[in-house]
Amino acid sequence: MAQNTPLKDAALSAGIEQVLHYLEKDPEINIPKIMKLIDTVTPKDWYAKQRAAFRKAIEEKNNWYQLIMKVYELDPGVRQTFFRNFILNASLQGSARQQEVSAKENCNVPWAILLDPTSACNMHCTGCWAAEYGNRLNLTLDELDSIVTQGKELGTYMYIFTGGEPLVRKQDVIALCEKHSDCEFLSFTNGTLIDEAFCQEMLRVKNFVPAFSLEGFEAANDSRRGDGAYQKVQKAMKLLKDHKLPFGISACYTSANYADISSEAFFDSLIDAGALFVWFFHYMPVGSGAAPQLLPTPEQRTEVYNRIRAFRKTKPIFSMDFQNDAEYVGGCIAGGRRYLHINARGDVEPCVFIHYSNVNIRDCSLLDALKSPLFMAYHKNQPFNENMLRPCPMLENPERLRAMVKQTGARSTDYESPEDVDTLCDRTTPYARNWQPTADRLWSCSGHCQTCTQAEPQK
Repeated sequence: MAQNTPLKDAALSAGIEQVLHYLEKDPEINIPKIMKLIDTVTPKDWYAKQRAAFRKAIEEKNNWYQLIMKVYELDPGVRQTFFRNFILNASLQGSARQQEVSAKENCNVPWAILLDPTSACNMHCTGCWAAEYGNRLNLTLDELDSIVTQGKELGTYMYIFTGGEPLVRKQDVIALCEKHSDCEFLSFTNGTLIDEAFCQEMLRVKNFVPAFSLEGFEAANDSRRGDGAYQKVQKAMKLLKDHKLPFGISACYTSANYADISSEAFFDSLIDAGALFVWFFHYMPVGSGAAPQLLPTPEQRTEVYNRIRAFRKTKPIFSMDFQNDAEYVGGCIAGGRRYLHINARGDVEPCVFIHYSNVNIRDCSLLDALKSPLFMAYHKNQPFNENMLRPCPMLENPERLRAMVKQTGARSTDYESPEDVDTLCDRTTPYARNWQPTADRLWSCSGHCQTCTQAEPQK
């Protein structure tokens, strides 16, 4: 395959604009014709693998085709804005700019930036790392605006709100969406603050997508999030579906809920509710409130691994398991390689789960933060393991995080209960040791061991 270049991505962007305009006329009739149009505007060696998968989905009218058709049930203005911001701005033109800056500055440049508008939250979930910050920290609207403005200069057009509960800052979130209409904004949320008025604001700005936190069915979810939390999410999802607005699910799997959260019934319930995507996150034992007993066993994680991959082939919902799908993104994506996190006090952290930093965004530029010692250590050391089922420098390779934090002099950014890196890594070392044999077996059996790779015919 030909290498990606800014010129290549610009040419493809123009082609995709034509395709999207064509599809809007009559998607059900025109989608089967789409590959012929794409083939006329792109050389055949460009994105050949991706185009083949898309062609197969159309020809077979499989689960991915069904998902595409669900997207065309959304509000037209929201759908068109999403395609333009996510595909063109963030994924094509933005990625080209990121590559340029990365090459020039010799540092990572993120595809997405995670931002905490506030540490405040109206819930207190068991084992939540965000709770460690308390409820007193906030980034001002001007500070949020500055981060997005700087990010766009680097080619970053995707922003994800975390917290705390981001929708405690509803007005500022919407103001940011409105000002930066060329960006796509997603927010993790407990769903309790979404109402009719907010749906109307989403329809107006068109570039905001919520991801509801769910931990499985009602019993499993509410055992961690509190009584009534599940039903509140159900109400919010119905409201968004009725307004033809996009949304997805954020699901953290633990030793307590892994069976529920990876079940076919759970997948089907999300699809029936109207969710377009589900992101799975492995529980991370971070902070003084960590609950190591919630860490999945190797057998439990393997079951999640197998189930999600099976349903990805059959269910009309986009699913991503961030701990088990690292092979698709080349390992750990933190440290600015694909994303970074800025907490509500302004600390620029390599990962939403790794609370160490050398810099604060109130004292330096975003580019300077990406060139700070801890971020450069990530840049130098990624990937942290050739086995992509062991991608994380904290959970599966704690010796790597321990070394990077000590070598760079990074400080704990947990201001409620600062945590020494040795304390954190001592907590994850037994998990890493227990998971390694299973991870190595799964990686080998999936054809990714060195012997298998060498034996594959060249294509």
